[in-house]
Amino acid sequence: MHRRREDRARMLAVGAATAAAATAVGGALWMWAGGDLGRAGGGSPAAGATSFGPRIDCAQEGQLPGSGATAQYSAMRWWIEEYQWACPGAQVAYKPLSSGGGVAQFMQGVTAFGSTDGALTPDEVEQSRDVCPGGRGIDLPMAGGAIAIGYNLPGVDDLVLDAPVLAKIFDSRIERWDAPAIRKLNPRADLPDLPIHAVHRLDASGTTENFSAYLAASAPRLWPYPASKSWQARDGHSAQGPEGVASQVAATKGAVGYLVLPSASASGIPTARIDTGAREPVTPSPKTASAALARAQVVGTGKDVTLRFDYSTRDADTYPIVLVTYEIMCDKGNRAAILPILKSFLAYTAGEEGQKVLPALDYAPLPEHIAARVRATIRTLS
Repeated sequence: MHRRREDRARMLAVGAATAAAATAVGGALWMWAGGDLGRAGGGSPAAGATSFGPRIDCAQEGQLPGSGATAQYSAMRWWIEEYQWACPGAQVAYKPLSSGGGVAQFMQGVTAFGSTDGALTPDEVEQSRDVCPGGRGIDLPMAGGAIAIGYNLPGVDDLVLDAPVLAKIFDSRIERWDAPAIRKLNPRADLPDLPIHAVHRLDASGTTENFSAYLAASAPRLWPYPASKSWQARDGHSAQGPEGVASQVAATKGAVGYLVLPSASASGIPTARIDTGAREPVTPSPKTASAALARAQVVGTGKDVTLRFDYSTRDADTYPIVLVTYEIMCDKGNRAAILPILKSFLAYTAGEEGQKVLPALDYAPLPEHIAARVRATIRTLS
């Protein structure tokens, strides 16, 4: 079992290809994972009943297309692999486009579920009624995590930043690393005399929306911009997707960028601790992000489980810059052929089997009271 887990973690890290077949769904080309994903010993288990894999209440057949947020891609790859192993008769495919792309494809009826790091807007909810006959689109949180501040400063192994400094950096009002405001937070660091190369997301991104929400809540006088999936501040440098941000930061001395913790970890990029006013600056981690998720309020109505975060928390060991990835789907009006696999797959990801693997992938699992509400909602989908 230990060997198998190591092999699968290595496969996720290097992006090994799975057996796949192509089929057209809603005008888009999807790559469907096959039943045998290359595990040692080969063969396929009885559905949901292996002695060493996840126990899942499987759909017996069906194809489930989804797309959206890149922030959850590492988790989604793991979930799909586990689900396919336990449920060889059903197939799941996921395209990591962006939060904006996931919402758009769901609204066009291309996917059965979308993924976004920012909940549907009221206008999007109304628009969703066109693809949800008799119902509407809802947001169900599935995985949380820290938005890390990755940096490239030779000789600086421990960097502390806070909301006011971050607001000025990403609005081009602090332009050098040895600026007094940064030195004040890092009195023992040998900060270089380098220009700051601040990198933001080019594509419509829920990571951008949540990072902006944090700055607006924690440094409102310095960050006058609305929380939006599209970058609103002045100047700076842009990159496509988390891979683009990670690549620019890793390649450029003096660079800094925001990206989800799994992307920073995979790229080997050091991350800043955040001074929240607690007794010590807080390091981004699954544990400190989980503490923030536990404080979130459910503000969605009906079956919607949209969360609101306390970005200005000063609680010890609570990382303030967090997001949650929502799966968006119809509460009513789902296609009959897809409904069984939609409910089966999401019940797995929101269940104990799906959530317990998240910390090992640098994500934060849902607090149990929120996960229980999500699972109850999934059972009512129609």
